[in-house]
Amino acid sequence: MAQAKINAKANEGRFCRSSSMADRSSRLLESLDQLELRVEALREAATAVEQEKEILLEMIHSIQNSQDMRQISDGEREELNLTANRLMGRTLTVEVSVETIRNPQQQESLKLATRIIDEVVNKFLDDLGNAKSHLMSLYSACSSEVPHGPVDQKFQSIVIGCALEDQKKIKRRLETLLRNIENSDKAIKLLEHSKGAGSKTLQQNAESRFN
Repeated sequence: MAQAKINAKANEGRFCRSSSMADRSSRLLESLDQLELRVEALREAATAVEQEKEILLEMIHSIQNSQDMRQISDGEREELNLTANRLMGRTLTVEVSVETIRNPQQQESLKLATRIIDEVVNKFLDDLGNAKSHLMSLYSACSSEVPHGPVDQKFQSIVIGCALEDQKKIKRRLETLLRNIENSDKAIKLLEHSKGAGSKTLQQNAESRFN
């Protein structure tokens, strides 16, 4: 009878210790789950800051190269460029880096995708129109929407092999490049229009002098 009581107490002690360990493990796991949510929120916030930095730099660059900047006095242009350069310098002081964890296959896919985009960019000066069409096919390969034009199937398979975060960055880079080309096209058309209008005015003035 006494031995049975001793065994019962021993079992009770083991049960209490086991229960206590399980509770502690559960609390630790819950804490880690909460921390994981905060870590992901931190990465998302840092990524948002990275994107905002890219947007700001693009907007400043766009203003500096806008048609409006060409149509003001030299003194005003110089003053505005000084302000734009100051803003660009302050923007560049913000350093945010979100590292993407990649396996060897994802690393290789990223290198291939980057190389393809760089090759298209290097052809901008030689053939802007063809480069734009090529970029559109690359962008369509990254888009989940129904494409409005041809899709570069090879590039699409490469992008699919990239890490998800890299896929988003590749798409953002292509969007930025296409916007820059669009702005360049508009600037060229405005310049041609202003030249055409100027030539027409000169011709009219010349005709009026003879009439």
